Amino acid sequence: MAATSKNPSFFSYARMIFDNSSHKNTFMYNTMIRGYMQANSPKLAVLCYLDMLNSGFEANNYTFPPLIKACSILVSFLETTGRLVHTHVVKFGFSDDPFVVCSLIEFYSLIHDMRSARVLFDKTLKRDVVMWTAMIDGYGKMEDVENARVLFEKMPERNAISWSAIMAAYSRVSDFKEVLSLFRQMQEAGTNPNESVLVSVLTACAHLGAVTQGLWVHSYAKRYNLDKNFILATALVDMYSKCGNVESALSVFEGISDKDAGAWNAMISGVAMNGDARKSLELFDSMVKSGTKPTKTTFVAVLTTCTHAKMVKEGLKLFEQMSSVYGVEPQREHYACVVDLLARAGRVEEAEKFIEGEMGGLGEGDANVWGALLGACRIYGNVEVGNRVWEKLADMGIADSGIHVLSYNLYKEAGRDMEAKRVRKLISEGRMKKLPGCSVIEVDGAVEEFLAGDTHHPKASEIYKTIDSFSKMANLEQL
Repeated sequence: MAATSKNPSFFSYARMIFDNSSHKNTFMYNTMIRGYMQANSPKLAVLCYLDMLNSGFEANNYTFPPLIKACSILVSFLETTGRLVHTHVVKFGFSDDPFVVCSLIEFYSLIHDMRSARVLFDKTLKRDVVMWTAMIDGYGKMEDVENARVLFEKMPERNAISWSAIMAAYSRVSDFKEVLSLFRQMQEAGTNPNESVLVSVLTACAHLGAVTQGLWVHSYAKRYNLDKNFILATALVDMYSKCGNVESALSVFEGISDKDAGAWNAMISGVAMNGDARKSLELFDSMVKSGTKPTKTTFVAVLTTCTHAKMVKEGLKLFEQMSSVYGVEPQREHYACVVDLLARAGRVEEAEKFIEGEMGGLGEGDANVWGALLGACRIYGNVEVGNRVWEKLADMGIADSGIHVLSYNLYKEAGRDMEAKRVRKLISEGRMKKLPGCSVIEVDGAVEEFLAGDTHHPKASEIYKTIDSFSKMANLEQL
């Protein structure tokens, strides 16, 4: 009772009894391993198991689930330990125990060794819904939605956690339409969603702009008192913000009693993306005053805010304070934000110097950095800087289609046809294709996505006829 009470003082008492006992047994060791896990001491749980073996006691099926859990937590330091524990599972004859196998599957999923996890799964005859879900979640974490879906369709029974695992898998690969499709199937199957399912659905709604579906989720969460969950509430803030409903986002945000950095970040970003830079920075100040420490994500949000509002002075000041005042070391994405901040304000020479002096040159950047600088060169007609950037990127062998298109347009608009043709030739030779633009609409709760130039939609001919009629009507009005 004392070891598993979740009370630190009680656990200390349990350790004292255990350490002074001269009649230890396997049950007591198992209890202490569980206790160490509840006390967030996975290393001590492993050491307790070793002491158990050294004392001449054999493990049983209750020993391994918490022990494997400890190995999963320590995996970044001691991956081999988990594999050694697996050999002990085999040695002591528990390879068929469903609870032990399920724990091992979760461990192998964590280290992205789904081959070993699948071997265990296929050899096990007694598969319960937890084991099936563990496999689906493992494939999902590796973004292998194909295998995850095959297993999901074969499941003899499903629960809310199973649905959550497959939705999370599709969410990771940004297939948000399928997330909403799965949610509809889940409702038709009569399974009530849990908080994790609702978070996945809200994330999909946020990316697709499906505000009607998002409103339904909010209503459902209120009805069953799930909106008190701060992760779900944060997802609601994000969904409303990305759908342009800032007032609803602020209402949900203000109702979160214990705001963490994630909630603040969602609201700061939400206000910023809807054009209120001052409000975004005010929220940042309120976050700091509340005692919540800003994170890397926070600074991406506020630097992006300053970029779009062309608040260069404020943005540079925040970047300088990141490390010195707030203890957050700038990452590549923060440097990219500063380049974008300077470039959009027309200070392309400063942006170029920043890349060379602070980032170690163009080779240390990515498409966001190069695109920001080249895009600004095109807008402000700075062919000199744009040409230098293009020459360096060409020498580096960069094959990003967006960068090449930007360079082509820069030269073409500046009347430098020879350079434009050279870029065009590289685009053709490299068979680079620009990703087509897309638009998404929501009608009666269903989301439809349209790609530029796509003719595969089942109603493509009707869509093009309608667009053509709009075009003719516009021409008539002009006449």
